[in-house]
Amino acid sequence: MLASFVFTAIAAAAIWWILALLAPLPPRTVVMASGPQGGAYAEWGARYREILAREGFDLRLLPTAGAVENLRLLRDPESEVSVAFVQGGIITADESADLNSLGTISYEPLWFFCQGMPQGMTLGDLRGKRLSIGPEGSGTRALMLRIIKLHGASERDAEFLPLQPEEAKEKLLRGEIDAMALVTSRESPVVRRLLGDPNIGLVSFPRADAYLALDPYLNKVRVPAGVGDLAKNHPPTDVMLLASKASLVVRKDIHPALQYLFLEAASQVHSGPGFFHKAGHFPAPEAIDLPLSADARHFYKSGPPFLQRYLPFLLAVLGERLLILLIPLVGIVYPLLNFMPAIYQWAMRRRIFRIYKELKWLELQLVQPRAGQDIDGLLSRLDRLEDQVDHLRLPVTFMPMLYSLRSHMKMAREWLERLSAKDDRGPTRTPTDRVSGEGTGTR
Repeated sequence: MLASFVFTAIAAAAIWWILALLAPLPPRTVVMASGPQGGAYAEWGARYREILAREGFDLRLLPTAGAVENLRLLRDPESEVSVAFVQGGIITADESADLNSLGTISYEPLWFFCQGMPQGMTLGDLRGKRLSIGPEGSGTRALMLRIIKLHGASERDAEFLPLQPEEAKEKLLRGEIDAMALVTSRESPVVRRLLGDPNIGLVSFPRADAYLALDPYLNKVRVPAGVGDLAKNHPPTDVMLLASKASLVVRKDIHPALQYLFLEAASQVHSGPGFFHKAGHFPAPEAIDLPLSADARHFYKSGPPFLQRYLPFLLAVLGERLLILLIPLVGIVYPLLNFMPAIYQWAMRRRIFRIYKELKWLELQLVQPRAGQDIDGLLSRLDRLEDQVDHLRLPVTFMPMLYSLRSHMKMAREWLERLSAKDDRGPTRTPTDRVSGEGTGTR
């Protein structure tokens, strides 16, 4: 019994210590900064939430103004945001310390819609006009201000309005503003609506290569003629756009298993063919302005962990934790198993030797008798010892030791009874055969 208790306690302590060193199971609720209503970020976030819900996780989407606000929330420990979509080129070195990328997930073109057909219109033609460049905190505004600066212009050259995409779209369709900029994917509902409207034109960037040379975070993409409305050939010519790339960004302290889960979700959402890329192009292991996490590098190189390929996510994560736990645990349990027989033998012998210790004390009282010695008290004590022996439960292999103990107790009882029967309390001769507590036989 004692040996089992000792073994269980040591094993439990070892398990607790190892689990304390390992990462706990991932939290079941995760907060994600998405984006404004009507933008691609909001659409992607809804699809991520569906995928994570199938695995038993609650993905809470936090609507934002866009990529800049997403970045701010990721860096704010009080926001509880652990993952977000972030536009490439807006992160400085100081802002990257606590963040990692899980890779790029899509092109994000700069769509520049205007009233009527542009016919060679450039940004310079919009001086003095009313145009929306996105609200504060949006990636659209950040990119437009960079481009305006490249042109040598300033925010005083036009009326730049901080409108949300849906609001800007409605004002543009009603003619209340002259143009609107929007950094998002082709899948955005706002883009799809405006691209197919024959009264709305899409401004081209014919000097796209110059922008790319001046800003390494930019790419160029082409919108084919007629893609908005093939029957009406709208737009009437190919349009060259500038584009950044969106990344899936996480805090460095996010649970590794959640990183794999988001990478799996990204593969499902972004791996298909897109307007500007072929199937399988995204997600991609590109570190634009943030380093890839170690788990993301492993995912792109080898795929998801072995157990996650064949088991439900939570069950696979638990299995991985147990496998990691098993290796050091075996190093502790195996030596214990080798010592268990010796520990068990010691525990059983100790139960017998503890009674022998009491018997030895009785022997000393008999060997060194004194006047007024309480023989009846010694007999009562021996009675209690015999009662303990009667209730002693030992394996069969220890029966010889138990029978030897009873034999010695019988000898002690006979000795005490002889002393009790004598009327004369003088010196008593020590018998030759006496009880010894140093062994299990008689001497």
